[in-house]
Amino acid sequence: MFDDLKGKAVVVTGGVTGIGGAASLAFAACGARVLAQYLGGGEKMKAIEAAAIATMKLDLTEAGAPQKLINEAMSRFGRLDVLVNNAGSLVARTNLEDLDDDLIDRIFDLNCRQLIHCCRIAADQMKKQGSGNIINVSSIAARNGGGPGASVYGAAKAFVSAFSKTCARELVDHNIRVNCVSPGTIHTSFHDRFSTAERREAMRKTIPMGKLGAADDCAGTFLYLASDKASGYVTGQVIEVNGGQLMP
Repeated sequence: MFDDLKGKAVVVTGGVTGIGGAASLAFAACGARVLAQYLGGGEKMKAIEAAAIATMKLDLTEAGAPQKLINEAMSRFGRLDVLVNNAGSLVARTNLEDLDDDLIDRIFDLNCRQLIHCCRIAADQMKKQGSGNIINVSSIAARNGGGPGASVYGAAKAFVSAFSKTCARELVDHNIRVNCVSPGTIHTSFHDRFSTAERREAMRKTIPMGKLGAADDCAGTFLYLASDKASGYVTGQVIEVNGGQLMP
């Protein structure tokens, strides 16, 4: 179904763990050439290496890091067909009255600023090629605000959704599509870190399908949005992957 992804050059940020790791493996299984950026490694590293996926350890919030990432992709592949901006984090659950500038900056830098730079650098290359796909990762928190202590994170993900739509309008004449995947409650190390077992169970009860999602549940949506054959008439969209937890 996604045979047009074979040989495509794909960059996945946060591409070793969780949702990003599942996306990297799915693209590789379709025959794409994948570069997975990571910072902390994770449980999927052995599977990533076994799939012959190239990796790059890099802190994307450091000045110039997004350019280094795209340069590495160009050096390895000679082109860039798909960019998946998956890197991001809640950083810390913090009540509104306890927020300070340092934490606000850390959340914005990780979820928004580096994504902006990755998009603009990738778009410049894709314009030269005459085509490309950018897929940004938003969150159900962009629509429902997230849980207590996630105010800035939820707002940052809402920024990602809105930013992606503007990029889609700007880049459509260059044959570049921009879309978002918006995961719901996906049980990865993210929720192990930021949500108690009791909170995860409470969230599970709000999901019509009756279960938390797995990282692999998101993988097919990335493939669909990256495939011009499957989704060539789709741009500026936010695809919700949440088991019915949110029905817009």
